[in-house]
Formats: sequence, structure tokens, C-alpha cells
Amino acid sequence: MTAVHEVAHAPAHSHPHERYTADELRVIARVASKDLAGARPQDVIRWAAEAFRGRVLISQSMANTALAHLVHTVAPEIPAVFLDTGYHFDETLATRDDLQRRTGLTILSLTPAQTVAEQDAEHGPELWRTNPDLCCRLRKVEPMEELLLGYDAWISGMRIASAPHREGTPVVSFDARRGVLKVNPLLHWSDDDLLQYTLENDVPVNPLMYQGYPSIGCAPCTHAVAEGDDPRSGRWRGLGKTECGLHV
Repeated sequence: MTAVHEVAHAPAHSHPHERYTADELRVIARVASKDLAGARPQDVIRWAAEAFRGRVLISQSMANTALAHLVHTVAPEIPAVFLDTGYHFDETLATRDDLQRRTGLTILSLTPAQTVAEQDAEHGPELWRTNPDLCCRLRKVEPMEELLLGYDAWISGMRIASAPHREGTPVVSFDARRGVLKVNPLLHWSDDDLLQYTLENDVPVNPLMYQGYPSIGCAPCTHAVAEGDDPRSGRWRGLGKTECGLHV
């Protein structure tokens, strides 16, 4: 039986304990951001798993899957969320399936409220081109925010090395907009750190990463970049956009 589960856009998850209040999460974030500064990613993940049993998840983009692999080795009970926007490269979907086969990790494949065809009918074709912010909101941000209503903490693979504009982001912070803790165990990993872990642990990697795609999102909005260029320069090229909205 596969552990890749298709999830509707607004699943209702129930957990055995009540969620923390926003004020409680703010205090936890303030203390944890100091206590975990400089901690190994494994220790950050272990802390999140113990502090938020049953109410913590990770998001995995299926580019380099080191985060999901690392979480699985430390806390295999934590599920991974993959935002299946309907616009992904075939290689990205294959990487998701490969990760599940090789680790047994539970993957929640989260789909938007509308199919691509339904979205085209309401908003016009190629919304990713005419209004990319709205497209990202409908296909990524809103489904993720609805899922997070049942959770206290969200572990992401954010790294400063791949997004220098995120310099200053703490390892643990309170996301007031979504009412959850944001946990970034790989925040200070360099590209060399990521590569070393990937090679030593035979981590599934999207083959596009070896074909000039250092940052991989939806196929219409992702392009190859020249060696030495900003890794994010291939995302939303020519659209004046740098973020999908998940990490703002």
C-alpha cells in the first residue's frame, strides 16, 4: 500500500491534544530561537518532534530531498507535505515517488481546490503568466495554510545559502499569519554541507538539478540558469517575482 496520499485542499486533521495558543507559541519561539541557535539539524528536528507530537509536519519541494531524508532518520513519524500544483515537471513527481519507495516516508500530496482546467475556466488560461501571485496563492499558499490549521509547527528546508535575502531568519520563529511555529533546521547549511549529506546518504535528488535547475518549482515558471548565476534567477523569470508566498 502506497504511503503517498492524495489530500483534498482543506483536510480536517484531528489530534489528541489541543493546539498551543498563539501567545504560547510566541514564547516557545523566543526561547527556542536562542536555545537552538547553532544546533545540529538533527537536534532541531528532534526538539520539534518531541515538543509537538502529532502536530508537526515538513514541506518538501522534491528538488533535493535531504530535509525529508534527515527528518525520516530522526523522527519518521513526521509526515512530509508535497504541494502537487498540477504544474510540476515529470521529474519532480518521479522524485517524490522515489523518495517514498526508498524511505517509506508518509507523504501527503496536497492538491488545490481547483484543477488546472477549473482554474483556467474561472481565471483564464496561463494564470501563472497573467497573474503569477494569484496562481501561487491558489495552488500553493491557500492549500498549505488550510492544512496548517491542524498543526503547531511547520519544518521547512529554507537555507540562507540558496536565498540570501532571507539572511537574519531565525532557526525557530512564530508565523503570526498562519499561527504556527516555523522551524528551519537546514537554515545555515552551505551548499557543500547539503552536497556532503546528499552523497553520503544517497539522498534522492531531482535529476533537473544536474541539468542547470538549482531551484525547482512549477514547470511553466522554472528555467535553467547559467553556472554562477543566482540559483533563484530561474524562477518566475521576467515576472518581477522572487517568492511564491509560502515563506513570507
